[in-house]
Amino acid sequence: MTGIFFLFLGGISLLISSFISNSSKADIFTKKEGVGVVELKGLIVSSEQVLKHLTEFRNDANVKSIVLRIESPGGAVGAAQEIYQEVLRTNEVKPVIASMGSMGASGGYYAALGAENIIANPGTMTGSIGVIVKFPNLEGLFEKIGYKSEVIKSGPLKDVGASNRPLSAKERKLMQDLIDNVYGQFVRDIAAAREMDENTVKGLADGRIYTGEQALAAGLIDRLGNFTDAITLAAEMGGLADEDPRLIYPRVERKFSLLNLLTSAEQSLVDNFIPLYPILSFEWTGIQ
Repeated sequence: MTGIFFLFLGGISLLISSFISNSSKADIFTKKEGVGVVELKGLIVSSEQVLKHLTEFRNDANVKSIVLRIESPGGAVGAAQEIYQEVLRTNEVKPVIASMGSMGASGGYYAALGAENIIANPGTMTGSIGVIVKFPNLEGLFEKIGYKSEVIKSGPLKDVGASNRPLSAKERKLMQDLIDNVYGQFVRDIAAAREMDENTVKGLADGRIYTGEQALAAGLIDRLGNFTDAITLAAEMGGLADEDPRLIYPRVERKFSLLNLLTSAEQSLVDNFIPLYPILSFEWTGIQ
């Protein structure tokens, strides 16, 4: 019985050895260096995960360059700016290539500005350079259902955007000044990243959406290409001679815990309800 067991183990070992020697996947045992891939997907609500992955790859000697893969219409101003700053910081250490898929608009485009090179497909939806904030006006609904609210506040502008009434002229001016200030930050960062005059950027930054081809003609991106093209460029800029470089993805936490479950549920709630929350956004909202 023992002999049969060892014979079985020997057969398994031979099969594994054969698989490793013949499979193209064998590179995972021999390749150490490669191109890191960080994904920025969906509405940008939080920057923490992307910042964590960029920091890990920046400090990993085996990651010679990074591709930031973007599929996003944008999102919260603060989060988009944090990602942009971290991409910029990382690009000073090793090359970062921004690769846009179907969409890299507004805050998604902002994040890409920190990269060494921005690549998009001819039909990628990008641009939408601007800032927006939305307040739900439920005054008519409240009147129908008989809802009333009493507000006690420390100053006249403390409840700007209250859903039970329209904005006053003073409140509207306050919010417009705020929007204009953040818009100016966006314009300045584009001008610096793309080496363009601020007035030229303002001419492009009226909120309109661009295709990849239009963005290239306007100087907003560097070249047209897909994810594979971005990987090839990143490998070249990272000094990797291999035509098929190893792709290194962030480590995924697979350990189950009640805390992780609750955190995921909380994030899901935030993602679902964020459109109702009045927040400054670099976001292409499309149809209202």
